Amino acid sequence: MTRAISLKRVSKSYQRGIRAVEKVSLDIKPGEFLVLLGPSGCGKSTVLRMIAGLEEVTEGEVLLDGEYANDLDPSERNMAMVFQSFALYPTMTTRGNIGFPLRMESPGEDPSPRVDATARMLGIEDLLGRYPHQLSGGERQRVAMGRAIARHPSAFLMDEPLSNLDAKLRNHLRAEISRITREVGATTVYVTHDQAEAMSLGDRVAVLRGGILQQLDTPRMVYARPANVFVAAFIGTPRINLLRGVVRAPLDGAMSIGLGRQALRLPEPLCLDHQLLRVQQGREVIVGLRSEAVRLAPRSAARPAEVPISGLVEHVEYQGHEVLVHLNTGSQPAVVPELEAPRPQPTVRRRRDTRMTVLDRLRERAVSLRAGPVVVLDRDGDEYEPREERLPAPTGDLVVRTTPDIDLRQGMQVPLLVDLDHLFVFDRYGERISPAPDHAPDLGW
Repeated sequence: MTRAISLKRVSKSYQRGIRAVEKVSLDIKPGEFLVLLGPSGCGKSTVLRMIAGLEEVTEGEVLLDGEYANDLDPSERNMAMVFQSFALYPTMTTRGNIGFPLRMESPGEDPSPRVDATARMLGIEDLLGRYPHQLSGGERQRVAMGRAIARHPSAFLMDEPLSNLDAKLRNHLRAEISRITREVGATTVYVTHDQAEAMSLGDRVAVLRGGILQQLDTPRMVYARPANVFVAAFIGTPRINLLRGVVRAPLDGAMSIGLGRQALRLPEPLCLDHQLLRVQQGREVIVGLRSEAVRLAPRSAARPAEVPISGLVEHVEYQGHEVLVHLNTGSQPAVVPELEAPRPQPTVRRRRDTRMTVLDRLRERAVSLRAGPVVVLDRDGDEYEPREERLPAPTGDLVVRTTPDIDLRQGMQVPLLVDLDHLFVFDRYGERISPAPDHAPDLGW
């Protein structure tokens, strides 16, 4: 048995009007593995608890198999929850912990056959006689999962179940969770702040920030087509390079994006995405480059979509299978303020920019409803209050991934080739404008 779960503009408010979740809509298909991803305090656990019935929904609807479920008790939803803290009964053996919910549901039945079958699935048959204090962290998490699986629920709700484990064990149990949930076939909603878990486990990933859904898509599309600069910066290791640029589109010359002392010259004829950048003429934008979108190579080795720049080596980070090179290209990094903060902080307004059009103001209001501006662009000192003093001093402005056999030293000037097929451009509100968004911006509220 599996279950479809739908959230229709669900919100959660606490005392003093604090909004933990703001108008989140999700449609989770039967048997789907959906990951709720975001920084600490973004509302992902609150969403999970509203699905489970452990938190009351302030606004909106929770639908289970298409039926209104806001008023259903947790016991009536046929869902099993796996917690971060294992939550095992210390006076019960592994067999007792796995069988406890079965005894509560059917007091007259012997739970042993289902307990034994679950233990075989998880490979913990030899642990059935042990108590929680006799188990390692990974073994306790397996027992907690076994207690959930034995009930044959219609959905698994997992709240950061691996965050208390070491990295090696997390990788192993991640594969186990993927295998087991697909064998059982139950709908799974998994909460994590670890992007590696989200990308490797989820059929789809829902990225949250400040209680607001930023993007919902497959792991591949969330990485390759981030909806805004927050998603781009949150997904990917190392973090995407974000540089402040200015679009230059003269009528009688080649179009380019200025990056401080250098520029990315857009090849002609312009592709459709680059043609659309003409409307940003003279405006400051945010250029996004993944570390694999830039390579160390001379101009003579350029492919059709690559353009040359250069950089000064500031730091070489040896990773074993690869090397991360930190470079200074004379560009200025764009700031994603308080990326890991529990909730986005309001940016200080200084005075209204008289150059803003009516559409600019409408878009500004629409973006503020999606957790506020995510990029600080200090245009002429009168747009937003910069908060650079809160951030550590950057090492260079560009990180490039390369092979470990390359010999680089600090202070070397190296030629670079930028692949414009993997170029992201975001506007001053942090919304992606190239590649062109799949949908027009929603200005409704």
